[in-house]
Amino acid sequence: MRLLLMADTHLPKRAKALPAALLAEIPRADVVFHAGDWVDTATLDLLAGRSRRLIGVYGNNDGPELRARLPEVARAEIGGLRFGVVHETGPAQGRETRCAARFPDLDVLVFGHSHIPWDTAAPGGLRLLNPGSPTDRRRQPHCTYLTATAADGRLTDVELHRLPPR
Repeated sequence: MRLLLMADTHLPKRAKALPAALLAEIPRADVVFHAGDWVDTATLDLLAGRSRRLIGVYGNNDGPELRARLPEVARAEIGGLRFGVVHETGPAQGRETRCAARFPDLDVLVFGHSHIPWDTAAPGGLRLLNPGSPTDRRRQPHCTYLTATAADGRLTDVELHRLPPR
């Protein structure tokens, strides 16, 4: 199963549209994850219409319409792995231990909020992935998203994609 991970799109505040390179990845993905801070429902509708399967959550910048349509935490089993998606995980220091305690039943946790790409493993094996943001790089050198493969209980081919400047 090919996975596409994104978060913190903040449309239309941080950009007017999703980058073309990211949109081109959607048809290639079996599952698209969005870890919150969509800001507008049009982005949710766009991804829902183009994705084979969309798993998303709301973030701290998402209003009542998005919160009515999305959960705070989403869970799914994909490729023999137990995935969770949440927007915010708190400060970087202690994140692995904190998330392992909060989500002991997961193999992979996808999160957002910081706009900072993150790929670590907690004690016990929980993999934590933050794809950064495809539209708002903040203090990062590039806007980013992640792709990966989930199969036979393994997560492989995890790749951070850097988007060209707008």
